[in-house]
Amino acid sequence: MEAERLMVLYGDGSVEVRYAGGSRLLLSPCGCEYLHEAAPPAAAHPLQPAETSRQRVAFALSAYREKLRRALDFRNQFCSRPYLPSHVIPPGRKKIIFSDILEIRWPDPATADLTRCIDNGSVKISSVDGYAHLCLSELQQEFTVEFLCKVSQPSAASLRSSQKNSNYQTGDQYGKSSQNSVAEMSLKQTKIENKKNEHGCAEGKCRKPTKPRDQKDRDGVPVFYTNCSSEYAWVTQRWSVSSYPEEWKYPLSLALMCYNLHTANSVMKTCEKNNRTSTEDDVLKNPGTHETVSRLPAALPLSCRAPHLHRWTFCDFFQNQDTGKCAWPQLIQIVWCQGVFYRFIHGRTNIIEIYPGDDSFFKSEGAFLGNYFVHYAIQKGTKKREEKMYSVKSLPPDVPGNLYSISSVVTQATKILQYCYKTKLSLTHNYSLCCWKMVPETDGREMLPVVLYEKVIPSMGRLVVYSDHKVHAAFWDGMTLNMVWDFSSSCSKIQINEDVGWCKLTHPDGVQQLIQISHPGIYERYIRTAIEWCQSLNERKEIPEYTAHSVTEENWSADAELEKIQRFTFLLDNSNVLERTSAAKTNPSGTPVRKTGQGSEPADVGEGCVLEALEKTSKVIQDIESLLAAAGR
Repeated sequence: MEAERLMVLYGDGSVEVRYAGGSRLLLSPCGCEYLHEAAPPAAAHPLQPAETSRQRVAFALSAYREKLRRALDFRNQFCSRPYLPSHVIPPGRKKIIFSDILEIRWPDPATADLTRCIDNGSVKISSVDGYAHLCLSELQQEFTVEFLCKVSQPSAASLRSSQKNSNYQTGDQYGKSSQNSVAEMSLKQTKIENKKNEHGCAEGKCRKPTKPRDQKDRDGVPVFYTNCSSEYAWVTQRWSVSSYPEEWKYPLSLALMCYNLHTANSVMKTCEKNNRTSTEDDVLKNPGTHETVSRLPAALPLSCRAPHLHRWTFCDFFQNQDTGKCAWPQLIQIVWCQGVFYRFIHGRTNIIEIYPGDDSFFKSEGAFLGNYFVHYAIQKGTKKREEKMYSVKSLPPDVPGNLYSISSVVTQATKILQYCYKTKLSLTHNYSLCCWKMVPETDGREMLPVVLYEKVIPSMGRLVVYSDHKVHAAFWDGMTLNMVWDFSSSCSKIQINEDVGWCKLTHPDGVQQLIQISHPGIYERYIRTAIEWCQSLNERKEIPEYTAHSVTEENWSADAELEKIQRFTFLLDNSNVLERTSAAKTNPSGTPVRKTGQGSEPADVGEGCVLEALEKTSKVIQDIESLLAAAGR
């Protein structure tokens, strides 16, 4: 198999992998579909299209199975909900369990002995039942969780269709023999109820196998086990202390508490206190208020409910970073390149974390985001914590013999950050759409932002505010400005936006430029005008609060469409269009009659066209009503 050269996890959960041989792999956000593009031959014409293969992961070819397994492992490491197809997971990572694991219980700090959790500087917390483990790194900035998760199951629609197909086949192919098998099954089920604990299965949850007990399926699992048990797989995830799912909040607080109990050096205590994030303060404030029971993440279903949202275009940013053009812009969340991990946390506070692979890491956030990086490391001998700050404008030269180049690592992170800023500041909102996060009834409309405010200022320009805090300002001289502004807080000073400290200017000729708000330069007039507009809206509180109500509460049923058609028919029947048409036809000259006063008659409207439209409308209404009647309404 080809070695990976680059692995990227985008904000919607999709994965892009580039291999050393030139081939590429694209995984859908839900993980159920993939697109593999083979490397072009050496003698291929530049315009010759590459050979591609697109298929469901559950039915992947053996030639791509190992690539898909590694790509899925990369996705599941950093996504809140994993995708676990049973046929792709190695047998050594799967486990047969005779009960459903939905929740796990963590130890109580009042009764548990946390002194045994320290192991060579890192902290490991295990659940009481042993189904989940959390390991906090020595630098207390990243933690790893390992837990058992039920493999991906077919969706409800797939189960219903499969049951219908199985019933159809049973009735047609086997005929009367199916009735005999049902009678035999009922007789055997009665025997099972008499010996309900014989095989360790709960009553009513275990079916007697119709095949011999020593028979195995294609995965090597006895068929008897598959009928009364569930298949689970071990999942490993990596999360930052600054951003993680809610279910890991309590065990993380236990790990931080355990580490603080074993910290004897007061200097390290002071350093940790100064560098602790608000998230750490929250979990350490009162860990007793959190529940000791956590609900484990559930795996995504085998099939996707919104495959039309899958994108099958590769991002060209990593091939040509000068242009950064992409047909489907997406925020970048995780990048792995040459053994170095880059994590980008996009939210109210943007954070960059770099893990070069030597147990140290770089971090940039807040006012330092994109300008300064702090390097955290622990000395191997003294176990002391070291911190160094590097400026992007004056990076140190490369040192021969080092595992990585600080200059190249930080420069690469800055380029990716600027690409994410351009994506955020664009008016293409498709990066927020995700197939497995979408509400089925709305088809993803609840994820799209709406216009909250629009204002035209004379001799200046036009301002538009969206519900996702984006601000679009169009000036009369052709310049346009996009920025992000938080309208929930009002302040008298010019706000340097904490969300995105950059804005994007588009010149009349189409040239786009990314400019820091704190250093506007010659474009200060545009940036200051836009900030003053936003500040005045904050003070006057003219921006309404957006509540994501929205499309699910509206009536999108067939009844609503019928009412619309009936209203249209009623208006058409009670209007004087037909009368004007007949009056026009009685005119001997054949020309439409026009009034010379204030009003004028419309042009000739053919009566046949109107009657034809009414007949079509009536037919549509009858078809819809017949469909509703057939559906049992």
